[in-house]
Amino acid sequence: MPKFFTDKKLIGESALEIKGEEALHIAEVLRIRPGEEITVGDGEENDYICRTTAVKKASVMCDIIERKKNENEPGVKITLFQALPKGDKMDTVIQKCVEIGVTEIIPIDTKNSMVKVKDNEDKKLIRRNKIALSAAKQCGRGIIPKVRSTIPFKEAVDLAVSGFDGALIPYERERENSIKSFAKSFSGKSLAVFIGSEGGFDESEINYALSKELSSVTMGKRILRTETAGLVASVIILYESGDLS
Repeated sequence: MPKFFTDKKLIGESALEIKGEEALHIAEVLRIRPGEEITVGDGEENDYICRTTAVKKASVMCDIIERKKNENEPGVKITLFQALPKGDKMDTVIQKCVEIGVTEIIPIDTKNSMVKVKDNEDKKLIRRNKIALSAAKQCGRGIIPKVRSTIPFKEAVDLAVSGFDGALIPYERERENSIKSFAKSFSGKSLAVFIGSEGGFDESEINYALSKELSSVTMGKRILRTETAGLVASVIILYESGDLS
């Protein structure tokens, strides 16, 4: 059953409405007709099994058949602080990390990033959030994970220190603290995960992160690509927390 999202303000006691691009997608792309059943999420971990009653490009009306709590959200809320990668790798990072359960993605500008923030950042942000929405619908998420605007590395570290129960940064020179051992001992509800660009983190950035008490971890003997590392780190954390078992 296809899934869509709507504003909670458009949900009543027995019926709801879907507007904007979601309505257009229902009417013009999937060509869903009145009488068909769909699942609608409100972005706050609530799902509604619905039957469409009126389908137009600008608005889709539905009768609510059943209300239920979405149970697809992980107990550990992971925010991925992803250094800007080259090309369209960020699109891949967003899509796959949303699918496996990451809650939020914040691009970061680092010393070794080969891509720098440009004037068209707003257009990129719109596209990236559309990718997150599509991935959330495909895998049945209860929320729509947000992709935020790019921020500098030090600002990201300060945010992680003040706003999360824990924060880790994979580092190729780390030899003792594995990400698996970190994940097994982590008991918090929110975690910041830092991933470097193709060139990795500059040593001064690592030193700054460690001075703020971020946990340096090793992810094994092999050095992963930037578009792979965040996905692998998140999977390990979610698996050890029991979410993917």
